Amino acid sequence: MKTRSQQAKENTQLETTYKNETKRERENIVLYIVEIDFDEASASWKHNKKSIGNGQYKYICSKITKSGNKCKRESIAGCEYCKQHSTGKP
Repeated sequence: MKTRSQQAKENTQLETTYKNETKRERENIVLYIVEIDFDEASASWKHNKKSIGNGQYKYICSKITKSGNKCKRESIAGCEYCKQHSTGKP
């Protein structure tokens, strides 16, 4: 049977071993290089949106018109197209 002082000494040794192991694990972590082009990311995010001021945006219809341009109408909530283009007409 172990005395309280023996148990405390053993616990201290275990804690020290644990701290050393976690320190070694932290030293072995590989850091990844992250290169994000925020200007390109911002432009991509704004691709299907129209600014309405004060940093707010609304989604726009993504249907291509006969002239080859994107429809500029506001899209229906939860839909990719505006009211005219969501009816199923080609």
